[in-house]
Order: sequence, then structure tokens, then C-alpha cells
Amino acid sequence: MSFLRHGEIYPCDEGTILRPCPRSSPWMSVQLVIPGRLLSSRARFRFTSRSYTANHQPCPTMLRQRTAKCRLTDCLNRGVQSSLLKTHAYLLGAPRQLRILLPQDERVLNGGVKEDKQPTEWDLWCQERDRLFSIEGRIGFDLFAPKAAELLARSDWIRKLVAEKFPLMIVDEAQDTGPDAWRCVELLAGGTQIICLADLEQQIFDHLPGIGPERIESIKAALSPLEVNLGSENLRSPGSEIADFGRDILLRRARASGYKGVSSMSFNRNSDLGATMRKALGCLQREIKKETGKWARTIAILVPSSPEAAKVSVSLNSGKKPVQHKLLFDEAEALLAARFAAYLLEPRQYTKECHQIAEALLLLSDIKKSSGATGDVTRWGKWADKCEKGEISNAGMVQALRKVLSTLTTAAYSGDPGRDWTLVKLRLRESKEPVLIAVAQHLDYLVAFNRGKRISANLVARWEIHGAYSEARQALDSALTQDLILNGVDDPDGIQVMTIHKSKAKQFDGVVLLRRETHNGQTLISNFIWRDDAPPYRRSRRILMVGVTRARVHTLMVQQVWPACPIMGAYVLRSVFGH
Repeated sequence: MSFLRHGEIYPCDEGTILRPCPRSSPWMSVQLVIPGRLLSSRARFRFTSRSYTANHQPCPTMLRQRTAKCRLTDCLNRGVQSSLLKTHAYLLGAPRQLRILLPQDERVLNGGVKEDKQPTEWDLWCQERDRLFSIEGRIGFDLFAPKAAELLARSDWIRKLVAEKFPLMIVDEAQDTGPDAWRCVELLAGGTQIICLADLEQQIFDHLPGIGPERIESIKAALSPLEVNLGSENLRSPGSEIADFGRDILLRRARASGYKGVSSMSFNRNSDLGATMRKALGCLQREIKKETGKWARTIAILVPSSPEAAKVSVSLNSGKKPVQHKLLFDEAEALLAARFAAYLLEPRQYTKECHQIAEALLLLSDIKKSSGATGDVTRWGKWADKCEKGEISNAGMVQALRKVLSTLTTAAYSGDPGRDWTLVKLRLRESKEPVLIAVAQHLDYLVAFNRGKRISANLVARWEIHGAYSEARQALDSALTQDLILNGVDDPDGIQVMTIHKSKAKQFDGVVLLRRETHNGQTLISNFIWRDDAPPYRRSRRILMVGVTRARVHTLMVQQVWPACPIMGAYVLRSVFGH
């Protein structure tokens, strides 16, 4: 469903264009507001100007209209939000200079508390988070939305400035807009044109506070919009029946003849996951080549949970020929491990050995803090205190760390960040110390995140200036901050592994949906069935539909034979092997 306020939709030969009202200036900006990020960190979206045309081709009519040139801004680019707060946050009592508090550092400070599991501790953390903002000028991404809304609510001038810059705002996935994000839209609605794109059948973030079916009613009440029902329009996968399959899952319908663009592959419970995924990827590529004449540029492996995503990533990295991919999941521990590795890259020849060990122990403690582990943190903190006083513990872990620090010096490095990063992982594994081996495994995940390009560029710059990786930790944090701010603007080509929730608002040439097992407290069941979702599994069907319809060309259902799935059991899909 589409809601339009103060604007019009004009058809053209090649598709559909959006044109502002005549009151707009010849040069206009279009603000794309994605729920989750204008301002919240919970959703991801990829946007290009091609999204405005019905056949995903640039619209020549728009290109010819020189007086209606349009600059498109993706609000999912956190730079827009960062700019607003960087410029005006002092009006909320914050210091003039703001610093971004990276998610992994938030986890260290709050000890990994969860809002749903530890409400009292979470309330205390919220108070501390506000103090960090107002006193120290440190702001986490989860505060972008409420602080931006507060700025807009308290300043007519800021609202006017934003509205003038963005006379047309498109709110995609409006059904999943959080309270603070929607408050921003409401405040700007009086001075700008608003288009909301919403589909309640694709609302999968309703487990988060403030998100639910009532959002559509809020939109209607606040905007009094013109409603345009897009019905069964299928712009992502024309020529296939992928969208039909998704709708049939939702409506509990099944065809006997299967669906064009959808196939299935079965595997046994004791099968090697790495071999299964490699086989699935090969089959999917062949299907896409057969249907389009080209190999797929983008493939997603979608799973129900983050632990499953991690297991798939490990399986793809195993064997003699690892499969290159990007993993999207909760990466706080891996990024903290990367900070420890960056410390190992830094020149330390002018620092006493005992102080080096103390610093390294504190960095390792941060990794444990982020997961809520307190026992190791306390013990390692005591060892660090002793080291600061010149007393090095004889504990096995400390001695293993001592040996690693003595071997990884600037003289051991080549100036090639990729090669030197690999050397760090090798020395950590050779230590035989479980804690350090676990760090090396986290560093493998970081490679899978595809974060290497920005990190490498920053490290090369340090080496060229200093002949060493001076301030490597700052270089790492700078690269990660940039990556988080720009995250979602350009999804990379290749294979991505993620949860179905993280795939929302994304699209790929091909999709592999992996179904395995989970335990519901009594027995093993299909992991397509979400906890506490009773028959007919309405929520599970809605989430599965979202995953299925991320594909442009082909969706491959890779399913464990046992336990059976009460949702998928009704569908007889064509085997990817042709039988």
C-alpha cells in the first residue's frame, strides 16, 4: 500500500516517476527515510534511483526534465543523521564535539545487558547512556533516533532547514517504523511531501517495542493521505512465480505444479554442512545461468537466527578452498577481538613488557565484558593490576600472551596489512592457548564481514607515514565507524550470509533459504517455526515469505529431511537436480 501526501505520481513510457509539487525549487533533494534508521539502527535498506521505475531501468522522461533534476539521499546513510546531530546536538545540552560510541564499546560499558531479559539493569544503562551523551559527548547509534526527534520537536528552525533541503520524503517499510523514527516524520510532515510505502503482511519487526499494526493507523491519522493500493505488483522478480510462492505461504495455499523460479534441495541431518552449502550454491548458480544467461552477481544465504548464520559462515570457511562471503550478524566480540589484534600490530618497543601485557589483558577483558562474562574479567583484571606494578603472573594464559607479544614486533611485519593480519592470526593459533585461539577465530569472522578494504587502507596510510602501524587501533575504529555510517548504501556483490530479518528491504539475484532444526524445550522442530508461534503459524509464515521474496531470479529451499516442517510440508517443489 502506498500513501501519498502533497505530491503526485506521473506515468511515463518506461515506468513511473515521482514529481514534486510546483512549489519545489528546480533543484530538489529526496529524503529516503527507512524505519530503523531516521533514525534507528535496527533495519537495513539498499536504494538506488532505479527503484522509482517499474522495470528497474532509468527513466528517460525524468532525465530529459532539466527543470526537475532530483538529488536522491538515502537516509539509511547514517551520515545524514550524524550531520544533523553533529551540527545541532549542543542545543540539547551536549558538548560541541560529539564522538560516536561504537556498538562494541556500548557492549563493553553495559556488560551485554538485554532489555527484555534484564529490565532493571537496562534502565540503569539508559541513564548512563544519556549521561555519556550530555556530559562526555559520546553518542551510540540507538540514540540517533530519539535525539534527532527531540531536536526537531524543540526547534522550528531546524525543522524548516530539513524540510527545505528535503521537500520530498519517502518512508519505505513504513509498517516497521519505530516510535522515534515516526516522530521525526510527523514533525516534518507539515513542511515537506511525504510518501509512505507500507505492507502489513511484511511486518517482521513487530517484536520490537513500539512497532505493530497500529503504525498504519498512525500514518492515516497524522497525514490524511491519498491511499494507492499497489495490489500484486511484482517489480523485483518479473517473469517468475517467486512472489506467488511467498503469498501462498502466507495464505496457506499450495499448488500441485510448483512455482517457476523456486526449487528445493534436501539433505540428511548428519550431512556435512559445508558440503551441503557448496552444493546448494553451485546448483543455484546453474539455475540462474539457465534462466538469465548470466551468473549471479549477488546471492544471499538466509537463516532464521544469528547462531545459524555463524555456523554457515564457519562451514563456508572450512576445507581447502574457503568460499568467500560476507557475514552479517552480531559482531561485537569479533570487532573487539580486532582491536586486540590492532594493538599487536602497533609498535611497542618503548613500552615495558609488563605494561604491554597489562594493556593486552584489558583488551581481552573487553571481549568478555561484551558477552556478560564476569569471572574471566575479574581474574584478568587482577593479573593486569599486578603487571602494572611490575609483577607478571605465571598463569599459562599470561605466559602465552607474553610469548605472542615478544614475537609480534614491528620488525616481524612487512607493511602489507593483509599478510601481517594473517601473521597475527597464525601466532595466536600457535600459542595453543584457548583464549587466544578464540580471538583468531573472531578475526576469521572479521574477514568474512568484508571489512578488510577500509581497515587495510587506513593501516597502509599509517605504515607509509611512520614505517610502522602507529595508532593501529585508531585506524581500525575510524574504518569501522565509517563502515557503520555508510552501511547499507551499497551492498557488495558476491555471497552474503544473514538472518531473514537482516535481509529485509534487500534484494539478490538468488536466495538460499536454509531450514534445519531447533529445540522448543520439548523436542526438535523445524527452525522455520518461531518460538511461541502456534498453528497456523501466522508470524512464521510472514517471516518466511519475506525471505522467499528477496530473490530476483531464483529461490532455492535447502531443507533438512527431519524434522518435518508444518509450513513447507504442503509444498511440492521442483528438485534442483531435475527430478
